[in-house]
Amino acid sequence: MITVDDLATAIEAGIHGEERKLMYDEAFDLAQHVLNFFGYSNRIIDNVLEPEDRDTFYMLEDAGILTTEREEITLYDGREWRIHYWLIRRDKIGGIIEESVSSNDSGDDSLGDLYKQIPDDAWGSRNRE
Repeated sequence: MITVDDLATAIEAGIHGEERKLMYDEAFDLAQHVLNFFGYSNRIIDNVLEPEDRDTFYMLEDAGILTTEREEITLYDGREWRIHYWLIRRDKIGGIIEESVSSNDSGDDSLGDLYKQIPDDAWGSRNRE
């Protein structure tokens, strides 16, 4: 089961805007909004989405968080009818979260190395006048 926190973390790590990265609070709100469509299911029909929501779903598809599938059925009069669905990619979300955690861990090491390069005498107190 995907929690709001899991999805928010995946959205934060997976969505990179042209001008800025999505912040966690924004990702959390977006995760709640998206999960409200799915409820306890991992698949919803595309027809329930408004155009703005569909644009958001396409953005999440580009990040690998959602995917689409379609089903073709034959109507009683012989015509074919296509039904489009959105699916949550639970396996991909787990991978995005793991990747995010490992990149954050390596980022902490690089900061530690940076601090180690500062000479001990630089850590002295500042003189105040």
